[in-house]
Amino acid sequence: MNIIEIKDLKKIYNDSEVAVHAVNGVDLSFKQGEFAAIVGPSGSGKTTLLNLIGGLDVPSEGSIRIDGVNIGELSSRKLINFRLNNIGFVFQSYNLIPVLTAYENVEFIMSLQGYDKDKRHSRTVELLKSVGLGDRLNSRPNKLSGGEQQRVAVARALASKPKFILADEPTANLDSKSTSNLLDIMEKLNREENITFIFSTHDQRVVNKARRVIQVEDGKVISDEAIQSP
Repeated sequence: MNIIEIKDLKKIYNDSEVAVHAVNGVDLSFKQGEFAAIVGPSGSGKTTLLNLIGGLDVPSEGSIRIDGVNIGELSSRKLINFRLNNIGFVFQSYNLIPVLTAYENVEFIMSLQGYDKDKRHSRTVELLKSVGLGDRLNSRPNKLSGGEQQRVAVARALASKPKFILADEPTANLDSKSTSNLLDIMEKLNREENITFIFSTHDQRVVNKARRVIQVEDGKVISDEAIQSP
């Protein structure tokens, strides 16, 4: 069963004299447990597509259904709640709250969901251990390396028990070792816990790990290839 169904999706920007078709008639679907990469050059529409799937941007035309829910028909308040409970995000710039510790950054999502303190504590510790940061619970972002901050971001994305995680250029600011560690962690979570990851990337290291590669150009999907697992 597909957890995401995208039909004739379009996003048109009219900021200039010429309309820009950032996403232009995309049809895609994703099943639970995928480890997929959306690739393409800068300006190809891959980040816009990811933002549309995540409900961070509004389509000009077409539909996106997540577990049967057409997110384009949700009110602003309902969409915020839907994102909180169904979609995890990992951004290029980490987006951690600087005044909070690693523990507090992860726990914050669950406090928004209304989890009690004991459940928040046990899951936060478990998640930070799972990304190799069990000894950095009380460290603020400025005391963590870029790779460590991105691992906190992955733990935070998992905190809400989302249906899938969208990762927009998650390795762009990382060195080779940090990138390798981060991808190994995400691949392990995908294989062992069946967590769905959808990447927007131009990083070949991410593409090499993906089991499905979707190539986007000029807002259109030009290829969609399943990669044989090693």
